[in-house]
Amino acid sequence: MKKLDKKELNSILRRAVVEVIVEEEFVQLLQSGKPLRLKMGFDPSRPDIHLGHVVGLRKLRHLQDLGHKVILIVGDWTAQIGDPTGQTITRPMLTHQEAMDNAESYMEQFFKVVDQDKTETVFQSEWFGKFTLGDVIDLTRRFTVAQFLEREDFSKRFSQHRPIAITEFLYPLLQGYDSVAIRSEVEFGGTDQKFNLLLGRQLQEKMGQVPQHCFMMPMLVGTDGVQKMSKSLDNYIGVDEPPEDIYGKLMSINDELIITYFDFLTDISTNELEDIKRSLDGETINPMELKKELALNITSQFYSKNKTRDAQELFEQISQRRLAPANIPEIGFKLDGDGAEFIFVPLNQDNIAKTKSLINLNGHVEASGFLVQMALVKSKAEGKRLLSQGAIEINQEKFDKKVFFVEDGIVIKIGRRSFVRLVAME
Repeated sequence: MKKLDKKELNSILRRAVVEVIVEEEFVQLLQSGKPLRLKMGFDPSRPDIHLGHVVGLRKLRHLQDLGHKVILIVGDWTAQIGDPTGQTITRPMLTHQEAMDNAESYMEQFFKVVDQDKTETVFQSEWFGKFTLGDVIDLTRRFTVAQFLEREDFSKRFSQHRPIAITEFLYPLLQGYDSVAIRSEVEFGGTDQKFNLLLGRQLQEKMGQVPQHCFMMPMLVGTDGVQKMSKSLDNYIGVDEPPEDIYGKLMSINDELIITYFDFLTDISTNELEDIKRSLDGETINPMELKKELALNITSQFYSKNKTRDAQELFEQISQRRLAPANIPEIGFKLDGDGAEFIFVPLNQDNIAKTKSLINLNGHVEASGFLVQMALVKSKAEGKRLLSQGAIEINQEKFDKKVFFVEDGIVIKIGRRSFVRLVAME
């Protein structure tokens, strides 16, 4: 492995990085020419990953391309506890099967970014499956309760007299022991993982190993422009979403996030990044054009050039020219024998709910009930919220009433990019 020049080092240490502990020693390791063991652990408490995760995964891929080895740890034990980071209440525990099902989905997405051939995948059960009660007690005696209560989320809950399960104290201990088990040299995580990463470093030292270095990436702000990207906040862009959804969501981000997303999620050069900053500050370019470039770049990281271009054309057709796409999912409808209910039947789309009946209100049906019954929204509450926000259109007219008239050929737009057409059936 060749010695890195100043430009390459700067890219590793400064692009999408908040802190490296200990940076000087980490640089010495990088320049030693020795392949490093890079630890990245994940708890499959959910089956999907989003662009917030991709920030760190891209850094791992960069180092893989330089010859270093990623050790991916599947947290099939810690997922059953649940990472308490940022939580204000005790989390429900997953079953081992739920964790493993999520892990399968997660890894498929993980390898959309990281090179699978340069990754070693291991499961915590390889070592924790052999643990005895004595081994657990041996771990717990190495740290004090006071040390754990220094962690912000534990401290906050403790001061508010909220419950903290003993199992939650085990989470950072088990994550830390992962570093011991694989002899990690560098562990990667977000800034919210700093306590856990440092605990792993301390545990290695206590158990006679060379302590790992901790590489911390920033938290990516979500599509709401305020909070960190999270599925629970519904402000995320998933890497497994269809290309048109990834592209469309990227086009919806606040202008203030353009630079951050280019910086954290693309390989454009520092000089190009500075040019974009100057263009935005000087108002010499339309932010929409930069978003198109950004959306095209990021979407193409997960899909082919043709699919990415199709996503761009669909966005321009729907959002800029306000035209409905050519292949709209269709829902057939007819009245039942007594004329009391409309029967709705999906015609050409698998993700629309199966046949449903709704009460006929003089040729009308209740709007939020229709949306949720046909699986176009997740709940009646979401349907009512979209209606109140003017996010529902019928034949290109904003619709905010409680009921709508059912007739052949009407096109309903839900949110930014979802459409259905109603078709009369005999």
